[in-house]
Amino acid sequence: MGRLTTHVLDTATGLPAADLAFTLWRIEADGARRLVSAHRTNADGRVDRPILEGESFVPGIWELVFEVGAHFRRRGVVLAEPAFLDEVPLRFGIAADADHLHVPLLVAPYGYSTYRGS
Repeated sequence: MGRLTTHVLDTATGLPAADLAFTLWRIEADGARRLVSAHRTNADGRVDRPILEGESFVPGIWELVFEVGAHFRRRGVVLAEPAFLDEVPLRFGIAADADHLHVPLLVAPYGYSTYRGS
């Protein structure tokens, strides 16, 4: 049985992005998005359990949507309105042979990157 995890780092401060809200969506065959779960990161920029695991960890197209604008505003960062980055969607695929998929996000007010982690 597989599992999906994430980790969010604020590259503007070099610290974990604590208390950052994000959602997990399943992209259906017709392109419709179905909300699977909602989360907040802990003090280490992670969640305490896998965000998807076991029988729910199935092949297909998935999307994580991170509420980075709200995170930076809470930290007192002055952002333009509308913010350059408000929600960051990361769409990715889970292959049939996947057992652990880690999708990290490195974010700052004006840029982000991601990769397939381990």
